[in-house]
Amino acid sequence: MKALIAAFQFLTTFPVPGGKGIGEKDIADSLPFFPVVGLVIGGAAAVGDFVFSLLFPPGVAAVLTVLLLVLITGGLHLDGLADTADGIFSVRNRERMLEIMRDSHIGTMGVLAVFFVLALKIAALAPLLHDQRLGIIILMPLAGRTAMLLMLTALPYARKDGGLASLFIRRRSWLHPIFAMIFMIIAGLFLGAGGWLPSPWSGLLTALSGIAAALLIAGLIYRKLGGFTGDTVGAAAEIAETAVALTGLAACLL
Repeated sequence: MKALIAAFQFLTTFPVPGGKGIGEKDIADSLPFFPVVGLVIGGAAAVGDFVFSLLFPPGVAAVLTVLLLVLITGGLHLDGLADTADGIFSVRNRERMLEIMRDSHIGTMGVLAVFFVLALKIAALAPLLHDQRLGIIILMPLAGRTAMLLMLTALPYARKDGGLASLFIRRRSWLHPIFAMIFMIIAGLFLGAGGWLPSPWSGLLTALSGIAAALLIAGLIYRKLGGFTGDTVGAAAEIAETAVALTGLAACLL
């Protein structure tokens, strides 16, 4: 239970009972529960979108839903995306990139990365029929947490000194991302079969796009930095969510 609570504390702003005694070991042990947290985040955002859609036009509802996703995560992953963009697009050497990523100030590339990710999510959700939008909203956070597990498992830690993300190294296992990917594929097929997406195949394609995006960003980060940091893990989550939103839109329009 402590590991589950730690997963919710680490990944969300939900007021989880019993979180006062959570320590570093519990955070390290929370990896298997990342997909569960992703599914809960998606469910909460889908409920929010349902309410927003009753009150507002689709475009406004999409903006509010994306804002809700940001609030649920406390903007943690967006901050990681901004820092990562500032670092890897700075045209500096590896050590300087890592220094830039630790700077609390946001640069031009960070602003652009956050803007385009939020804009693409909103633009992808707004044109969808309501049931289809709910299905994609449920898949998006699940894809984000799967991407986090993939990067945490596949790459070494990039910094010489330890950070919060380095806590997961001693507990990581390929079983975690493999389970998350299977879980996500099943969720995509289920949502497609249940009418939340046009077909099971469209659900499968949407789920696979999140996995593909996670692998691509992991490859880019390895080439640029030689390993992951807490910021790059957050960036992977945001990019995978965006890929799912865009692929889901394409699948629903075809």
